[in-house]
Order: sequence, then C-alpha cells, then structure tokens
Amino acid sequence: MLNFSKINVFIIYSLLTFIAIFAFLNFQNEDEQYIKKKINLGLDLQGGSYLLLEINSDSLVKEKIQSKVIPIKKLLRDNGINFSNFKINDNNLSFSLDNIEKFDLLFNSRKDNLVNPYIDNYRSFELEYKKINSGQIEISFSKFGLLTINNSALKQSIEIVRRRIDDVGTKEPTILQRGEKRILVELPGLKDPERIKSLLGKTAQLNFRLVSDNKEFGTDELISENGEKLNISKRIIMSGENLIDAQPSIQNQNNEPTVSFTLDRLGAQKFGRATTDNVGKRLAIVLDGEIVSAPNINEPITSGNGMISGNFTFQEATDLALLLRSGALPTPLIVVEERTVGPDLGEDSIKSGVTSLIVGFILVILFMLYKYKLFGLIANTALIANLLMLIGVLTILEATLTLPGIAGIILTVGMAVDANVLIFERIKEELKTEKSIIHAFDSGYSRAKITVLDANITTLIAAIILFAFGSGPVKGFAITLGIGIITTLFTAYFLARHLTSLVVLKTKNKEINI
Repeated sequence: MLNFSKINVFIIYSLLTFIAIFAFLNFQNEDEQYIKKKINLGLDLQGGSYLLLEINSDSLVKEKIQSKVIPIKKLLRDNGINFSNFKINDNNLSFSLDNIEKFDLLFNSRKDNLVNPYIDNYRSFELEYKKINSGQIEISFSKFGLLTINNSALKQSIEIVRRRIDDVGTKEPTILQRGEKRILVELPGLKDPERIKSLLGKTAQLNFRLVSDNKEFGTDELISENGEKLNISKRIIMSGENLIDAQPSIQNQNNEPTVSFTLDRLGAQKFGRATTDNVGKRLAIVLDGEIVSAPNINEPITSGNGMISGNFTFQEATDLALLLRSGALPTPLIVVEERTVGPDLGEDSIKSGVTSLIVGFILVILFMLYKYKLFGLIANTALIANLLMLIGVLTILEATLTLPGIAGIILTVGMAVDANVLIFERIKEELKTEKSIIHAFDSGYSRAKITVLDANITTLIAAIILFAFGSGPVKGFAITLGIGIITTLFTAYFLARHLTSLVVLKTKNKEINI
C-alpha cells in the first residue's frame, strides 16, 4: 500500500495540477483568461428573477375538441347512425342520435378511430361520452385525454421558453417542470425581468389573413396598429409555422425598424399564390389576435421573403423577431409567482458562506495539527488539494453554485477529515502490535479502506438520489457533495498516502508518533 511507482506518482500529481489550474481560473478576470471557464453563481448568490409559470390549456382543449368534429361525423355516417342538433361547445361536442345503443357499441369497440386508426389501443381512452337525456349525448376528453394534452403542451412550452430565454442571452437559466401544468424559471443576474415577462407572456400565434368583407369564411373585427377598425377574414392564408427565420432590420428610406422573415418552401408557395391572386388588396399580419400591420399587396411576393412593419422601436422589432424565431406557445402562460433577489442579498449570502467555510477550514486544520502533528500536516495538505480539485471539477463542468452548494463544500471538508481520521486511528492500533513501522502503516491503510469506502459510498448513494429526485438548490447540494466525495477518496488514498509513504520510508528506523 505504501509503494508507488514513478508512473503512479506522475499520474497523481499531473491530475492534481491539471484540475487545480481550472480552480484558479475563478480568481482571474475573464479578459485575462485563455480558457473561458468559470463557476457560475446561482440566483441566491448573485441575485436575479424567479418566475413560476402555468399553462392555460382551455383554448387548446377547445381547439382539439373541434378537430374531432369531422372524424365523429364521418364515423356516424359510415355506420348509418342519424344525428341532429350538432353543437360545438368550448370543451365538448353535443348532438342527438336516433340509436344510442348502436353508438355505444360502436364507440366502445372503435373509439380509437376517433383519434387515429393506426395508433395503439392504450390511446383509445382519449374521449368519453355521457347521456344528457334519452336521445342526446355529449362527447368530451377523458381524464387521460386531458392529461395527454397538458403533458404535450407543457413539454412544448418548456422547449419554447428555453429558446426565447437563450435568445435573450441570459446565462445559466434554470427551466424545470413543476407538477402537471407549471414551469419554474430562474434567471441569475437578470437586470430586466419585465422584458422576459413580456416575452414569455406572448403566445406568438402569427397568421396572415386578408382584409375582406367576404362573409363566406366569416370575418373578425380587429383594430390595426393605427387604430383603424378592419374586417379580417377568418380564413388563414399562412401561419407562423411556415417561418424559417426572422431578424430585425432597418429600412433605408426612413430608418424605420422592421422585421424581415424567411418562409419555408410550403410557406413560400402559399404566400406567393395568395399575393398573386389578391394584388391590390390588404393583407393583415395578426399576432395573438392583434393586427401588427396591414399593408397593401402591390405585387406578387414569390421569393419566400417578406417584411413586417408597424411603427416599432428597434427593441420591439428585436423582440418580435425573437418570438417568431422561437415559435408559438401552444397555450398562454400565466405568471403564478414572481420573486426578485437583489444582488446585495446575494453578496451577503456569499460572504456568510465563505466565512463559514474559512472558519470551519481553519478549525479543522488546527485540530488535525494538534492531534496528529506531522501527519496532521499531511492531512491538511490533502484537504487543501481536495478543495482545489472540487472547485476545479465544478469549473470544468461550468456548474452553477448556490448557497446549498456551498453547504456541500463545507460538508466535504468534514468528510475529507473523517477519512484521514479513520486511517490514522487504524494505524495507531496497528503500531501497538506491529514491530515494523512500514508494515503497521501499510496494514492501517489496507484495513481502514473498507470502512472509509463504506462511509463515503453510502453518502454518495444519498447524493445520487438527491440529484435524481431533487431540483434546483437540492441538485446543487447533491452535485458538490458527490464530487467532493470522489475528490476526498482520491486525495486520501493517493495524495495523502504518497506523502505518508515518503515520511515513513525516510524515518523507518526511528520511532514515529501519530
């Protein structure tokens, strides 16, 4: 156990030096760094914004139930079931039947056809129905169907929220699912929370519709950007799904900020056909039910490129382009809870955490020196190396350090000392019975290994469980604790053991006190 080959010694100190270099990057200015890596501070340490968002799936349920109208009517006609008084409500469909018994048999045996004839049977419980009276029924989504809609909308919303926040340039955001309908957003160091709230509060449902009084498709009365009331056709020529890219730009003529967009092949075809057939008419660009602009179609636009203008400021044009690039949210997002942590509070947390770490570190060093003398110095050297390696690994991972993370580092100091105390106490026991000092130290390390491994591995398992099932600050604590355990085992059984072997082999013929 005390024998080290030159290759082993080289590997131990090379690895220690390599990781320690990354730890020192945190004390340099970013302009002076050749390697751009650093530990990021969490919301509780540098301040920022905390938002808890909730999806409102009512409009999505309404849209989904409307999509079932044609399949249900086709199913009824194909099976000779007469129906009347077909009504589309906000979250259900109701109609009268001449043969409810036949419909009941058909619905329960083939209700997967109401969704898709090729899907697995477990999806057949998406819809359910109930009898209102003797000849009328009501179809709605089942609990399973609503859960499926919510889960899909939540996952899509999280992805789009992530795109929008990443486009703003916020560093190290935390975006997590909370329950069935909520999204947690933490933005460390954010200086303009109102802009983020504005971006996340818009669904960004974009569509292009003609200004028309034609009642064939129906019209909506909307107000344009200059206050003009316009009748807009309900027929959607093209939606935002066909956009590939959108960027803010400046018109050379009057320096007016605009948004230039590029369409995919299908969108270019639709847009080209619509503008060719409607030259001279006005085309309304509608975002979330409001007219952004309604320019005249002066000539066919077949290139797949277009421009949106609407008396924007450059910031508004930038945000609109960001919204269009990131895609539309499937449902509106509501801010359920909002908190702002000031940088002063974060600075106080850092000072408290660092003070606790320094005080604990000094007390541990003094205790080890008093208790184990020269070997206490070796343990302290390993402890310092342990902290450098821990900070270095966190830097390599560009981890986000929170206040619980600092607690994990402080706990690592205790774990590191505990490993050395177990080893040294075992060596003391061996020195009482062994005549050979080298053999006593060798046996002490060998026999203490199982105890040290058991203690650290059980703690590591707990850290893994915390990381798997915890979130936010809990995960930060688990990460620092888990990495700390690994660096503790490395420094105790490689670095400290090598330093101990140097002392023991040099003084093997002398009496050693430990």
